[in-house]
Amino acid sequence: MEKSQAMKRDSISTARMLSEALPHIQRHDGSIIVIKLGGHAMSSDEAMQSFARDIVLMHQCNLKPVIVHGGGPMINAMLEKLEIPTEFKDGKRISTPETVEVVEMVLSGKVNKTIVQAINGQGGKAVGLSGKDADLLICKQADGGLGMVGDPIAVNAEVVHSLIENGFIPVIAPLGAGEQGETFNVNGDTAAGAIAGGLQADRLLLLTDVEGVKDGEGDVLTNLSADQVNTMTDSGVIAGGMIPKTQTALDAINSGVRAVVIMDGRAPNACLLELFTDHGAGSMIRA
Repeated sequence: MEKSQAMKRDSISTARMLSEALPHIQRHDGSIIVIKLGGHAMSSDEAMQSFARDIVLMHQCNLKPVIVHGGGPMINAMLEKLEIPTEFKDGKRISTPETVEVVEMVLSGKVNKTIVQAINGQGGKAVGLSGKDADLLICKQADGGLGMVGDPIAVNAEVVHSLIENGFIPVIAPLGAGEQGETFNVNGDTAAGAIAGGLQADRLLLLTDVEGVKDGEGDVLTNLSADQVNTMTDSGVIAGGMIPKTQTALDAINSGVRAVVIMDGRAPNACLLELFTDHGAGSMIRA
């Protein structure tokens, strides 16, 4: 009897949450949502299946999700297996031509297709591609002696728009093409920000391993303006690995993205919490 009552309470709670999500679903109707997926959601089959269900649910509610993924741990494992040495500078991988071959093989191959298969397995229609396809990401070589690391200088978003308009969910590996046909390794956050700007997305969700941007006391700030981010960076409150993420957010906003959310991708159903609840998740940055 107690078990039956508990199940009934759970069902009532679920129905209430679905009802409360309605205005949020209406608000985001038809919106393009770019999501940067990192290694955390790919760390287990359970995490991947949960992420895939969330994406298919978003698509079923007439949101237009676009996934841009990383895959650093998988790249490291393959480089080690092939006995190819790898170096990092200021947290970024130095990409020799030999390293880029492995990066492309891992990201465009195993990682990309694992995500595609997971989404399709939940009833979605995902299609995998990289920033090289249809010259989606045109890059120049990044400064700083990082080798074949690219900074996006142009986004040709027609192929992504075409997929979205035909009901597909694009899953994009962060590689770019040079103007002379070179292949560039592109930081996943950077690629997601550039693609979000090129698509004029309503939201860019950066799934990270932290709860969001924190103030000097360590509390997560749920709403920030671009000016506040700049002030906190200048004063040293925003530091370390959070700086490139907030810079990606500012660049995306300057390119026309309405808002960027830096959030903990390890939390169950993080994307749904951000988009379909009053509370949201993580730190939202607006112009």
